[in-house]
Amino acid sequence: MTLDAFLESLSASEPPALPPPLRALWFDAKGDWNAAHKCVDDKSDPESMWVHAFLHRKEGDFSNALYWYRRAGREPHKGPLDQEWREIAEALLSQTAP
Repeated sequence: MTLDAFLESLSASEPPALPPPLRALWFDAKGDWNAAHKCVDDKSDPESMWVHAFLHRKEGDFSNALYWYRRAGREPHKGPLDQEWREIAEALLSQTAP
């Protein structure tokens, strides 16, 4: 799926079939932080932990976000949240491309 297709899917009421980290980003973009968090809360893969870090950064829980960035093997993002969301989405979508 391309980023444009992913963004277009946001007009639907339900997310397309996506791995948990991308489902989390989908719900986050729809303004449902709790649903987004549920998608990755119990996951231990690096991609889910990266999204988990982003969600806690967005929430304003920076110490928790730092914990998840470390677990994901990622440096904490210092730019705007929307920029980080897009960077994560692009990276994850590139991994799911056929």
